[in-house]
Amino acid sequence: MTKEQQTEAEAAAFRALVAHLQKRSDVQNIDLMNLAGFCRNCLSKWYSAEAKKLQPDFDYADAQQYIYGMSIADWKRDFQTGASAEQMQQFEDSQPLHAKISGY
Repeated sequence: MTKEQQTEAEAAAFRALVAHLQKRSDVQNIDLMNLAGFCRNCLSKWYSAEAKKLQPDFDYADAQQYIYGMSIADWKRDFQTGASAEQMQQFEDSQPLHAKISGY
């Protein structure tokens, strides 16, 4: 596989992940963080950091719009639920395993 083909495959896999997360609005970010150590916001931050290298005026809100498929305010209104005390404790306990995102 050439480097260009690899980049195309990686981009397609990323788009598939984003589409899957947009379809699974029933899955809360807290659950993603507790199970995998990253969530839609992490993905938005990674995307934003790379997009800024290509388009300096690209910002985090633009990345969230892309990842969520809507504004973050709309997503929170329509899909976000409150986290339980148990979920928040698990979140705190798993902090060392959370994604590291430079610049955020």
